[in-house]
Amino acid sequence: MGNMMRAASARDKVNTDNHDSSQKGLEDDIVVVLQDYPSREISEPIYRMGEKLRVIAQEAYWWRVRSIQTGNENYIPNSHVAKVYHGWLFEGVERQKAEELLLLPVNRVGSFLVRESSRERGLYSLSVKHRIIKHYRIFRLDNSWYYISPRLTFQCLEDMINHYSDFADGLCCALTTPCLSGTPPPPDVNPGAPPVVMRHNFDWRKVDRRQLVSTALESDNMVSYGVRNSMAAYLSFSEDAAHMGAESRKKKSKSVYGFPERRLTNFDLDDDF
Repeated sequence: MGNMMRAASARDKVNTDNHDSSQKGLEDDIVVVLQDYPSREISEPIYRMGEKLRVIAQEAYWWRVRSIQTGNENYIPNSHVAKVYHGWLFEGVERQKAEELLLLPVNRVGSFLVRESSRERGLYSLSVKHRIIKHYRIFRLDNSWYYISPRLTFQCLEDMINHYSDFADGLCCALTTPCLSGTPPPPDVNPGAPPVVMRHNFDWRKVDRRQLVSTALESDNMVSYGVRNSMAAYLSFSEDAAHMGAESRKKKSKSVYGFPERRLTNFDLDDDF
């Protein structure tokens, strides 16, 4: 298997290290909120899901933290947060929670995180935001090198992230930014619905025909000249059709249901009737 070590000249990449212990760097005091605390059913949350916090003190179940975004300092249960290393390695985050975090608006296509299994240390998966959230199992060889595809092996996770940040190379897309590292988008500015100008309510079937066919350009006319003429033509056609229909029904009524002018008395009917 080929060794795909990245060039050390990539200044914007993290420095590589050959030891797993390096994955726990100087950022071991950064955590991410996994769920609103307290719950919205209880009160307005102090910390919200996806918010990054700096740990000030760890006191058994309760950790004292300070929000990086707002500076708000308070306590939070350690079950509501996950430690983050290098900005992209999330400790003990399950698949579903990884999807929830990546679907937050702050993330864009290519945002990613590497999550360490909560059941067994040293087992990792890569989760990437694309059209959907894609997950890739990261395998580890006996010599402690890592790979997603057997044709590409990496001496450490940093090398893997650096490589897939430059090339998709079989992934759904190239990696762009670590999960939750972007700037939240500004709130949508809703210009509101266009204004509706209400004019006089009317039933056009009851409009005076003289108003419809008028050629004068009165400012208070309810409809335009072209529409008025169209309506007038329709009314004229409708009335003519209605008149013809009435005449037809009248004739039909006389031919089918008409009785002789002489009055029938005592059921004086011919046998041929």
